[in-house]
Amino acid sequence: MRKPIEHLVRNLMCAALALGLLLPETARAESGEQIFQTRCIACHTVGGGRRVGPDLKGVSGRRSEEWIIKFVQSSQAMIAAGDPEAAKLLDEYKIQMPDQTLTAAEVKSVIEYTDGGAAAAAAAPASEFPKATPEEVVLGQRLFVGTERLANGGPSCNSCHDVTNDAIISGGVLATQLTTVFTKLGGGGVRAILGSPPFPVMQKAYDGRPLLPAETNALVGFLEKANEGQKDHMPRDTGIKLFGGGVGGALFLAGCYSMVWRKRKRDSVNQSIYDRQVASK
Repeated sequence: MRKPIEHLVRNLMCAALALGLLLPETARAESGEQIFQTRCIACHTVGGGRRVGPDLKGVSGRRSEEWIIKFVQSSQAMIAAGDPEAAKLLDEYKIQMPDQTLTAAEVKSVIEYTDGGAAAAAAAPASEFPKATPEEVVLGQRLFVGTERLANGGPSCNSCHDVTNDAIISGGVLATQLTTVFTKLGGGGVRAILGSPPFPVMQKAYDGRPLLPAETNALVGFLEKANEGQKDHMPRDTGIKLFGGGVGGALFLAGCYSMVWRKRKRDSVNQSIYDRQVASK
């Protein structure tokens, strides 16, 4: 009776040890796919061609694992330090990759996933989409400036971005000017960033408030139209006009208050009593 129990315990321990050896590999592979789908796919494909950044197919064969980890974690520091490969990427793609808060193990898991080739490529979205209709372009313009709110409550684009277009008021200066973003990133890149922002500030702004597909189509259409028609529009600085409008509005309100309260008492009550007492003497 005692031996069967010992055998059972020994078998359970062996099974637990085997699972312990296998689970980390499985979890790491799943983690790599998840990280790629949430953090990388906005800018990269695997065998689907260049997007905002390079196609990651075969990247582990082009650069060392150590270089890739360092670049993912601190690409901007590498560019500032004059790393020739990092500088070459910036020159080619015209945009700095945001530093990613990924551990070396997480970057390795992404490399393992992208080395999966066909499976990863199959997960990449298509890069060709139909051109936006004129109605969608108009909707995109309203969404960009905030005259029509995004369905999930995200901030309008011109809170941080500006685009040269005579039909809209100037936008913010906190982020990139978007007039030529279509030339720089292409429709697939713009669409990917709107669908899965790779930038930490943008991720925070739209956390839990993603754009609807129809809103993405409309904004992509508007930005494409703005890119195509940039030569017909002039850069505008509406700051002076806004300041002048504010001053004019304040003066107008002050005038209105003066008219409404023109019969108001100008002296104190004590002054009136004092004046009557002086007059009665």
